[in-house]
Amino acid sequence: MTISAFDHPFLSGLLGDEETKSYFAAKADIRAMLDFEAALARAEAIHGVISHDAARHIGNVCATFEPDILRLRTATARDGVVVADLVKQLRNAVGSPFSDSVHLGATSQDVIDTSLMTRLKAVAFLFANRLSHIAGRLDDLDARFGDNVLMGRTRMQAAIAITASDRLRAWHAPLDNYRDRLTELRFPLQFGGAAGTLDKLHDDAVAVRASLAQELGLSDVPQWQSQRAVIADFANLLSLISGSLGKFGQDIALLAQAGDEIELSGGGGSSAMAHKQNPVAAETLVALARFNATQLSGMHQSLVHEQERSGAAWTLEWLILPQMVMATAACLRLALELTANIKRIGSANHNR
Repeated sequence: MTISAFDHPFLSGLLGDEETKSYFAAKADIRAMLDFEAALARAEAIHGVISHDAARHIGNVCATFEPDILRLRTATARDGVVVADLVKQLRNAVGSPFSDSVHLGATSQDVIDTSLMTRLKAVAFLFANRLSHIAGRLDDLDARFGDNVLMGRTRMQAAIAITASDRLRAWHAPLDNYRDRLTELRFPLQFGGAAGTLDKLHDDAVAVRASLAQELGLSDVPQWQSQRAVIADFANLLSLISGSLGKFGQDIALLAQAGDEIELSGGGGSSAMAHKQNPVAAETLVALARFNATQLSGMHQSLVHEQERSGAAWTLEWLILPQMVMATAACLRLALELTANIKRIGSANHNR
């Protein structure tokens, strides 16, 4: 039993997404953190901060290192972050004479935020691909049923006749924009050291940061450890995506309620009424859209990030952002299923 519906033993069948979940597993997070440490060593070796022998050895150890997870859990309860003990374990594994070259000039926030950016970059690619598939399926429905007639409704009341194409275009309209925004996002390296000044790297700081960003495939920008707009912007885009898919789901549920305006396959059964075929996927899209809309205010609260680093605002991000990503992943998965399950939309009667 879990307290999150997204990885609940049975609710996850409705609300989960295994592909996206993998990017938020502890294993993926730690792997990204170790990739940061190996890349940092390579970048510092390029600029003579540490030796190339040290960088090679650190990289080799990072590639196979498996930390003691129980120790990390205990240390996180004490330190508030996992990195301090992870680096301690890594330095012990690296050993003399190169242990002092591990994590040189970096701080916990650099490792944690950069791990998040590398994983979100992969998630954004996944989401953009799903949006493209949803848009393609809507185009296919338009080609098949676009000339069919629907009753247009305003303020929940019958207005004038429209075509199925009119409704399909409304569902499709925002999706290409969201896909483009996801593919154009810059996922920045976070590298600022103890207080954002990279003080331990002196004159090499900017050059090392640029090389580190290149090693990790991230954007090279000045540290943003206390300016969290990059996180809030991503959360906002997630809410927009789920909101538009929620509108799609709401419309499908209402079309199903009308009875003769749409034909769906699949659907959910009732324990009490065997004749029912509930529009479960459509309803869930509405619920997930509303979930993300409520979570977004919390992400905006995390913008109040005091001074050079905030433990409170940072922890709030950890609580909320993964849930928003999972909700959006479920929305995209369900929308893909729902578009595939539309067998007919509108009426072939052309008397408008």
